[in-house]
Amino acid sequence: MGCALLLPRVVSAQCVDEALKQQLVGERAYRGVVPRVIKKALRHELSALGGWYAGDVSDGAPTFGGAYTFHFTEDLGLEAAYLYTRQRYRLLDALIERQQGLVGIVQSENNPQHFFLGDLVWSLAYGKVRWMGGAIGRFDFNVMLGGGATVEPGNLGITGTGGFGSKFYFNEWLALRLEARDIVHAQQRVQLGVDTVVNDIVVLGGLSLFIPFTS
Repeated sequence: MGCALLLPRVVSAQCVDEALKQQLVGERAYRGVVPRVIKKALRHELSALGGWYAGDVSDGAPTFGGAYTFHFTEDLGLEAAYLYTRQRYRLLDALIERQQGLVGIVQSENNPQHFFLGDLVWSLAYGKVRWMGGAIGRFDFNVMLGGGATVEPGNLGITGTGGFGSKFYFNEWLALRLEARDIVHAQQRVQLGVDTVVNDIVVLGGLSLFIPFTS
């Protein structure tokens, strides 16, 4: 070796014993991929949801519903969801104060609306976060794409849906769920002269229960 030709004092100052160096490098602890503490594969997820529905034509209104998801793998799941809301048109509510003849129109447009949706859910990323310098929590980020049906009085239409969301896990069986969806469907309102395809935005939050309770 090149350092063997140097004086002993220089050797001790400038050269590191190769065997010791290899030993130090070999015993050095490297951080690798940490196994997931919370696993979803082959588990059932039941969710209670509530939030706000922002219609493309109608006014915003509260919405609520639920979802069932079966996770085939850690990354892919199939979900069936139901959402309920009521459509309102505040413009017509204002006009009724000026002309009582619009009462029938306003009442007919304050309609219940039901969404029956099926989505493929893809979990893109997993991570962990420290809350206020305290406990460490796990979360994941997912996207969803699917379709279904929109049911309104006298109208049944095909619906497309897509969105994104995240789950923050309290433990192995309970999580906080947040998501936003774009619901695309045809909407007809003869009284208002509306016959178009709308993009309704729904923002939801809720709790998810995973079964079995341990992963």
